[in-house]
Amino acid sequence: MTESTYTVTGMACGHCAKSVTEELERIAGVTTVTVDVDGGTVVVTSDRDLKTADVRAAVEDAGYELTTEGT
Repeated sequence: MTESTYTVTGMACGHCAKSVTEELERIAGVTTVTVDVDGGTVVVTSDRDLKTADVRAAVEDAGYELTTEGT
């Protein structure tokens, strides 16, 4: 399992967290998504390494901006 933390801007509420979660869960290999709206972070657990471009695209599809790559 791989766990990566990303910084996402623009999230303000539970609906924001749900939108981001739903988009990230569509990426092949993602097993868990944990969103901290107040902290502006998203922790993604997956069974393989994820491409930052895929994560960025999912976040943007939800209407938000990925500002830092996974750590």
